[in-house]
This record gives sequence, structure tokens and C-alpha cells, in this order.
Amino acid sequence: MSSNALHDSLLRPPILHILRAAGFNATRPAALDTLVDLASRYIVLLASQTASHAFSNHNDVVPTVIDVRMALQDVGALRPQLGIMEEQSRNEEDTRGMDAFLKWMTGDESREIRRIAGMVGSEGDVDVEVGGEREDFLTALKKKHSKTGEESRFQGTVLGKGADIKPIRLEGGHTESIEGWEAQLRDRKQVVKSQASRKSSSALLSSLGSPLTDA
Repeated sequence: MSSNALHDSLLRPPILHILRAAGFNATRPAALDTLVDLASRYIVLLASQTASHAFSNHNDVVPTVIDVRMALQDVGALRPQLGIMEEQSRNEEDTRGMDAFLKWMTGDESREIRRIAGMVGSEGDVDVEVGGEREDFLTALKKKHSKTGEESRFQGTVLGKGADIKPIRLEGGHTESIEGWEAQLRDRKQVVKSQASRKSSSALLSSLGSPLTDA
């Protein structure tokens, strides 16, 4: 499975949950694929804009809240909102778009989305907790498809923790690791190159013939 197909497959459940939270009880596969494609493009655009602002603002790829806010404004998530130059010309900060975005994030419109995502909701929301800890739908889904409920099944994949890099031992010979074999190979290449250079120098001297003598 290619990376794009994998990412699209991982994005399908959240889109389905969002549709369910919005009141839809069914959808056609073509409509779902279209929404998944739009969502993935939007996320990529938001991430690239955030990285661009981070590099421009403080020459670092690690974004701050300000970088994310500027990216949200670029992709049209904050409306109505004055541009940066307009805010500077008026010498005031326009927070209408951010206030509306926060109101939507914490309001009743997204309450079901927050519940499914495992986020802390406002007062009156239904919390999903397991063993005193809040559990998001992806963690619950992974446990559902794992008989033992352990994370080891997903270790080393995009759904689990990164696998520890362990040295690969080579049986036989004097070299026991890939790194040692690479170093040995580089040394052999240097020896072959040095021998070829000496042979070339000897051939050049031989072509000159015997030393010149006085007539």
C-alpha cells in the first residue's frame, strides 16, 4: 500500500465520524472519497503554510501558536479577519475571526466531534473515559482490532511507536555489522584506487624511455 493510500485510509474514519456528528447516517463511497481528498488537501495546505510562516518568522521549522494562527488565516479558517498589513495600518488587532473559530470549537456545533475525538468538552458534554483516562476513537479502534490490547502489534508503523534501531549482525567473516562492512568496502576502494594510480604512474615513466644522453 502506498503512503497516499494509507493516509487516505486513516483519514476516512474521522471524516465518517464528522459526518455522523453533523447528522448524516449514510453516505455514498464517491462522496466520502471526495470529502477525504478535500480534507487531505486542506491539511497539507495548512501544514505547509504553518511551516512557511515558522521559517519566515523565526528561521525554524518548529511552529509556534502565532505561526498556526497566520496559517489558519491564510487558508480562510478565520473569518471575518483583517490582514496583517491592515492591522498594522490601523494599529489594532482584529480578533473577530479567532473569536468565531474558538466559539465554534467549544460550542454545541462541534460537541459531538469533540466527544468522539476524546477532547475535553464544555460543561454537559459526555466524556469517554477508560480507567480514569480519556480515550480517543483511534486508540479504541486499535484496541478493538488487537486481541491482546498491546501496542506491540503497531510498533514500527504509523499507528504505533517508532521501533528502536538495532544493529544487524553479519554471520561469518571478520565484520559483524553493516557499518563495519561499509567501512571495509570503502577501504578496499581506496586501496584499488591507490594501486591503479601507481600503475598509471609506472606506465607513464616507462613510455618516456631511457634517460637522454649527450650526442
